[in-house]
Amino acid sequence: MKTSPIIALDFESADKTFDFLRVFDGNVNVKVGMQLYYKEGPAIVARLKELGFDIFLDLKLHDIPNTVKSAMEVLAGFGVDLVNVHAAGNKTMMEAALEGLDKGTPSGMTRPSLIAVTQLTSTDERQVREEQLIGASLQESVLHYAKLTKDAGLDGVVCSVHEAAVITEVCGKSFFKVTPGIRLPDGGAHDQKRIATPEQARLEGSTHIVVGRAITGATDPRAAYEQIEALWKGTEA
Repeated sequence: MKTSPIIALDFESADKTFDFLRVFDGNVNVKVGMQLYYKEGPAIVARLKELGFDIFLDLKLHDIPNTVKSAMEVLAGFGVDLVNVHAAGNKTMMEAALEGLDKGTPSGMTRPSLIAVTQLTSTDERQVREEQLIGASLQESVLHYAKLTKDAGLDGVVCSVHEAAVITEVCGKSFFKVTPGIRLPDGGAHDQKRIATPEQARLEGSTHIVVGRAITGATDPRAAYEQIEALWKGTEA
């Protein structure tokens, strides 16, 4: 997947999605999450691929290993570029996911990259301690999941910008650090808690950034995208 920002297509229908995308071309990355995928199914993915978009299919699989393996065999045939699971599903599940992707990728096609969610960017320290009953800190939990993901042979993780640097130290620069929760300096946090600007993401070592409402909710989405891309790439005026 290209290193340009990934636009989260958090829309309720294909019509609204493609109406939004009229001002973009296939050179941008897009993310199809649960809401859009459950509404439109594989057809939305096929149409986006026809238009040339690189796709992060964000379904966050988390189930017993055999079920995840079988699901990944199916997803591998969609031609998407990036898929994910929850690292909390354990190492065996992640290895099964990778096995399913390898098995399901058609001959002559590149296997989709596979990453694992460490802790959601809507999760804070209190929730890790009190609701998940994890004795370690939030950062320690994220780093543990990142190391487990690397040991399972996956390509990287979803994490917040605030953990990207320490994950790079332990897992290497080429290990994906896909970071949501990206906002412009004057943007709101919405339902995210561990947020950052595109510039912070670049400086902390994120490999990819996922941006939703800062682009999709903007008055001029194309201008917002270009501003975020410039901050991300360090080319802003």
